[in-house]
Amino acid sequence: MQHTNESKKLFIETLGCQMNDNDSAHIVAELNKHKNYTTTQNIEEADLIIINTCSVREKPVQKLFSEIGQFNVKKKEGAKIGVCGCTASHLGKDIIKRAPYVDFVLGARNISKISTIVEQKGAVEIDINNDDSNYDFARAETSMYKTSVNISIGCDKECTYCIVPATRGDEISIPPEMIIEQITKDVKRGAVEVMLLGQNVNSYGRRFSDGRSKTTFTQLLHDISKIQGLERIRFTSPHPLHMDDAFIEEFAQNPKISKCIHMPLQSGSTSVLKAMKRGYTKEWFLNRALKIRKMVPDVRITTDIIVAFPGETQEDFNDTIDVINQVKFDQIFNFKYSPRPNTAALELKELEIPDETGSKRLIEVIELHKLHQSELMRSNVGKTMKVLFENLKPNGEVSGFTDNYCQVFVKGSDELLGKIVEVKITDATRTTLKGEVV
Repeated sequence: MQHTNESKKLFIETLGCQMNDNDSAHIVAELNKHKNYTTTQNIEEADLIIINTCSVREKPVQKLFSEIGQFNVKKKEGAKIGVCGCTASHLGKDIIKRAPYVDFVLGARNISKISTIVEQKGAVEIDINNDDSNYDFARAETSMYKTSVNISIGCDKECTYCIVPATRGDEISIPPEMIIEQITKDVKRGAVEVMLLGQNVNSYGRRFSDGRSKTTFTQLLHDISKIQGLERIRFTSPHPLHMDDAFIEEFAQNPKISKCIHMPLQSGSTSVLKAMKRGYTKEWFLNRALKIRKMVPDVRITTDIIVAFPGETQEDFNDTIDVINQVKFDQIFNFKYSPRPNTAALELKELEIPDETGSKRLIEVIELHKLHQSELMRSNVGKTMKVLFENLKPNGEVSGFTDNYCQVFVKGSDELLGKIVEVKITDATRTTLKGEVV
């Protein structure tokens, strides 16, 4: 006889950004706590199959339907299929119309409803004004030494190439006491590093759903850094527009803040930035980036760049190259513009750049960045850096990350795990460092 409390199996596939990874962790933990599901890597044994979608990737809609079609073929008799995340938010009921074997659809703003919706065949919950900001999510154990916490949901920006505001709704900040309580609990469990997540982390504090007065991201960083036992604070993604002097000073002077900052440039041309509705100019971006470089000598600055945005001239592209040469980014996530459904940039169709021009520009950015990256990484050789070790490799090495988020490998055993140790850097590749424990 089967016990009703016997554990059921959940297979979950996550696409897209760190917010999605965090949402998936919440889904897993909620279903584990309220519905007794445990995860499996084997789709054939799963009682529930969930795909947590992203609408930013290339051709997300075609990929989604081909993927759930494959899931439907592989699944065992009676298993359910659910579609969650950003593509779910903007396609909604159409998913079930096109793929009737999908049991439920849950938008990116509605993750707290997973335990109830899983029982409702045909349910579609995609309200982008739903407010999860005060919901106390169950937590899943992931890395012992690191934790990640959402500090806001949604996005108030209107970048013309981006679909996120249409899928995640208006920006709402999560109350600071909930954030601090969550991190404090995770630190008691052994976490020494926290990653703060939000579509726009540094506009934190502008709107709370309970109507309380505004605060700032700088204040939140300051308060989080008082948590005892927490060694390192990271965050993504900040917006260059909100990098005021107070923020830069806190970033530079607070020893607990990891000296790695993501500054999404998108384009170095002020006129392209205006067409993208980014809200800042080339001069503003350079002023902020160079101020950070000056105040924090060992900072690593990473960025996102889109080439061939509709209307981008050779002169506009040269501006992007100029910013890359001045800032010398430590890492660049490069993209060639491609139109996305439900974005304002679709109206710029007649200004689209020929594909081969876009490809040429992309290669130029990649090659220039490789030169800078090799140079920057080699400059670490001979330095002594603090590394938080978190992974044991099969070849007798341990890997971890420096305070400014460079990956380092050393010979060592599992007793280094979870510790922050001084390492002398002996060698560098374009993407990683090797060293010896001091």
